This record gives sequence, structure tokens and C-alpha cells, in this order.
Amino acid sequence: MTAELYNYARDLLARGTYTLKEVAELTGLGRNTVKDIDLQRLKEKYTIDGEKLAKPEKQAVFLGIDEFKLHNGHKYATHITDLHTGHILWIQAGKKKQVVYDFIDFVGLDWMKEVKAVACDMNSDFQEAFLEKCPHLKIVFDHFHIIKNFNEKVVAPVRIAEQKRLMEAGDTEAAESLKHTKYILTSKRTTLQRKDQEAREGRIISKGSTLFKEEQRVRKEGYEAKYDALLEENKLLFTIDLIKEKLDNAYKLTDPVKMGTAIADIVWDCMHTGNEHFEWFGRLLMNHHDGIITYAVYHISTGKMEGINNKIKTIRRQGYGYPDDEYFFLKLIDMSRVDYVRNPKSHKFCD
Repeated sequence: MTAELYNYARDLLARGTYTLKEVAELTGLGRNTVKDIDLQRLKEKYTIDGEKLAKPEKQAVFLGIDEFKLHNGHKYATHITDLHTGHILWIQAGKKKQVVYDFIDFVGLDWMKEVKAVACDMNSDFQEAFLEKCPHLKIVFDHFHIIKNFNEKVVAPVRIAEQKRLMEAGDTEAAESLKHTKYILTSKRTTLQRKDQEAREGRIISKGSTLFKEEQRVRKEGYEAKYDALLEENKLLFTIDLIKEKLDNAYKLTDPVKMGTAIADIVWDCMHTGNEHFEWFGRLLMNHHDGIITYAVYHISTGKMEGINNKIKTIRRQGYGYPDDEYFFLKLIDMSRVDYVRNPKSHKFCD
């Protein structure tokens, strides 16, 4: 091929918006040829002689670590990211301690001395591995995962159990009132109030279509009223609301001692309900106490990691899967360095 065609294919691939198939169609090249060009481009950019991954460009202060599904969920891989830049610094198959060990060997202990904290989910392997090699680090357990555990392991099963109990007691009306209430029970009160306000303003959810005989749908009011009615009827649901509010207030604190006191108060509430689901959540908070209250000092989370995971799913879906892990991982590292522009202008004229 000519040098012009080769460079044109590289430029298209560097944009990060075209798949191999699309570049192949635009250039007239074979898909495998386009992949070889892209792999060469990526190795030149992110590796040393194609054998070793290049060191991070900048010193990171806060890191995030998370795993994602690989090969249709049968395997997992883990990526470690600079939370400031959003750049993936390390990526490796597996989700065990060895991933962390290999990353620390890669960047070196001197580089790790400048890192203050690491945000992660409740994976104890990551926590233990980081602290084993770098005891100065602070581990911050993600706020989102705490709330997710509460919603999935407490709110959802408690609602189902209460509905079953009411049905067995013959209180059919009360049991029916709990149907389709999972969203209301897992939402913040402020969210329910916002939706009620949107209903009063006539917020349109779906415009509808005369062509496809679909009616217009408008937001309906009554979220907060329904929520209050559920709390009045059931003591356990009232406890759910109480703990949700206390958790929200605890994560607004900037003093770890005060946050520790607030978390201990939540644990006490959970353990005195006599309900197995609340007690499980209380033990979860106790077992991860230090990593939870560290959030008061370092307000970091794995939110950026979850965004990267969504991009990973999109890239894999657009490419109909990537059996070559080396190429796929380099694509992900490249993706994390492409600047995202929200709603770009259709014509790039100078202002």
C-alpha cells in the first residue's frame, strides 16, 4: 500500500471512533490488515520495543482499581487508573492479588510512595495486596458500592419478605401496596421530590407518535406521597429510610472521627432490628470500617472506573468481541487517553 493510505488508516484508527470494519470499508483494506496497522500504532505509542508497557507519563496521587468481565463473562480482567487524568496505567487478566503485585513491580516502590490513596470496591484481595506492599496507602471503599449493597442485599429482600409475610397474614391490601415499589424504596427523598416537581411542570417522558400509534406519556405525581405511606405502614421500611438518611449524612462529613461515630450509629441500628438482612449490612460496615471512614479525608470514588467499564463494554460490543487480549488491552489504554467532547460543534469554525 502507499504511505498515504497507510497514514490515512492510522489517522482514522487514532480518532477512536471507528471500528476495524469501518476503517476497512473506508480504505478498501482487509480487516486483518487494518488490525495489524492499529496494533503497530498502539505498540509504538504505549510500549517499549513492543515488549514492555511504557511507564506512566505522570505521577499519580490517587488511584482506582476495578475488574471487568472479559470474553463474555467467563473470565475477568482488572485495570488500575489514575483518578485525576482517567488514564489506564495497568491492565491485566485476573482479579486477584497478583494483579496489584505486578503493577507495583511495574511502576516501582519509589513511584508508589507518592500515591496517597486507592479507591476500590469491596474486594479484599486488592486492599490486602496494596497494604502489604505499600503500608502508607489509604484504602477508600467506594460510596456507590456501599449504597448498592444496601439496596440489593437489604432493601430488595426486606421488601419481598414483608410482602410475603403480609400475604400469609391475610393482609392482601398491604401486600399489594408493596408491589412495584423497589425504585421508590431505593431512591433518595430528594429524587422523589424532583420527580413530583417535574410532574407538576408537565414533564413529557415520551413524545408519542401518530405514525406508530403511541400516546404521549407525561410524568405522574405521587412519588413522595407513596413513599411516606409505605413508611407509615411498616416499621422495617421506616428503618430503611432512617439508615439511608444517616448514610447520606455520614458521607457528607469531612472528619473521619465524626464519620466513624456516624457509621457506628448505623451499625447499632442495623444490629438491633433483629432482621438478618440488616444485621448482614451492619457486619459489612464493621468489617470495612477503616476504608469507609477514609472517604472523609480523601473524597475519591470508583465513579470514573465505572465510566471506563461502560466504555469497555461499548468497544467490545462494537468490535463484536476481541479474542486477542494484547490488542484489546492496548485499545483500552488508548481509549482512556482520547479526550471526550460532549456535543461537539458540527462545524469547527473559529470563534
